[in-house]
Amino acid sequence: MARLVVNVDHVATVRQARGIDVPDPVLAAGLAELAGADGIICHLREDRRHINDRDLRLLRETVKTSLNMEMAAVDEMVEIAASVKPDMVTLVPEKREELTTEGGLDVVARPDHYGKVVERLHQAGIKVSFFIDPNPDQVEAAHGCRGDIIEIHTGHNSEAKSEDEAKRRFERVVRAARAASSMDLGISAGHGLNYINIKRFESLPLVEEYSIGHSIVAMAVLVGFDQAVRKMIELVKSF
Repeated sequence: MARLVVNVDHVATVRQARGIDVPDPVLAAGLAELAGADGIICHLREDRRHINDRDLRLLRETVKTSLNMEMAAVDEMVEIAASVKPDMVTLVPEKREELTTEGGLDVVARPDHYGKVVERLHQAGIKVSFFIDPNPDQVEAAHGCRGDIIEIHTGHNSEAKSEDEAKRRFERVVRAARAASSMDLGISAGHGLNYINIKRFESLPLVEEYSIGHSIVAMAVLVGFDQAVRKMIELVKSF
């Protein structure tokens, strides 16, 4: 049975639109847990465009399930993670001009750097996940860097313009998941998943966990956070 981890970044995005203190992503995380979510994920960006240091600190103090901190593989974030001690860190690429994370981390390009980051995080007692495109070479590189988990970037799947294209892109996810399984890596998936395209993953039980944020927050605007989370849990737990 797969797990659902709820990303609360976009609750903070709504808050930052007015520069005030509501809605609170910390409160949203609590509601998600009460609805049955298996964990909470947030991305502390270098420019603090949504989640900020206060949010991360309070999430660490209040989250009862599991806290996953997305971050760039830079010294500042490694030091923050080592201090706050989330249960897991997910290393992601980060560009200032992007609206949201646009692609997976290119682990192949800098294995020595990422290996050192993983070592520092492991020394702090933190598990490490790599957010990567569905490419077996990237899976192998993440394994070589001693990552514990890969999160397969599924954003390209949601951008498919036809059913044939969607099937081809999903097959890339399948191949990456199989490669990760052969290396005993944990397998999660996230980005661009919603209440419709998530159903395709029913055929891929290798994925152990789904990280979903935007579609849940968007649905919550219409039906409330509790119902939005529960509906996604219902879908994910049916796999």
